[in-house]
Amino acid sequence: MIYLNRHDTEKGEIVAMCDEELIGKVLKQGKLEIDLKNYASFYKGSLVSEEDAARQLGSSIFSLNAVGNKSVKILVQKGLVKAGEVRKVRGVSFVQIYSVDR
Repeated sequence: MIYLNRHDTEKGEIVAMCDEELIGKVLKQGKLEIDLKNYASFYKGSLVSEEDAARQLGSSIFSLNAVGNKSVKILVQKGLVKAGEVRKVRGVSFVQIYSVDR
């Protein structure tokens, strides 16, 4: 299961996705740290299946943060990110996608 949370902003929707089992953990590797304990509320929205998460990713997304091998796999399968753009911390995939207005 995946936590999927939507945050509406004036620029568009920010979507946060995180594999359920990672919530509450702090992933550290060298200088890289992903804090899913103190920032759990950013990711914790609806708890959905992988199929539901994939269906809920629309075209009006301004920014997307995904942590977890299942969550990131969905983004790769949907063509929102290329496999070579995925980073890992302690073996856990993560990606951040931003839209920049010019």
